[in-house]
Amino acid sequence: AVMDDLFEYFQGMTLPAQVMISLAWCLNMCGGVHCSDIALLGYHRKPPIVHSEVLDSDCEIPLVIAACPPAAISPAKTDDGKKAVKIKEKRCMF
Repeated sequence: AVMDDLFEYFQGMTLPAQVMISLAWCLNMCGGVHCSDIALLGYHRKPPIVHSEVLDSDCEIPLVIAACPPAAISPAKTDDGKKAVKIKEKRCMF
């Protein structure tokens, strides 16, 4: 929803300069939020759900794991042997 509202600005090059937007989903604000022009903080009420079927093709899994300061994300494998991650709910700051 956020990018839907901002998409026209990026397509039309109407912003005065390059803008870095970061989105974090926990209170640790990981994901480069500290060095962004616009930082958005979402708030979990439950631990995040992992979609393992698309994770390996859409994300660099070592970077996903490294981006979580309380180490709530750890490597795992799916039933068919693909790379995945699992969430340690006790460490997650939701």
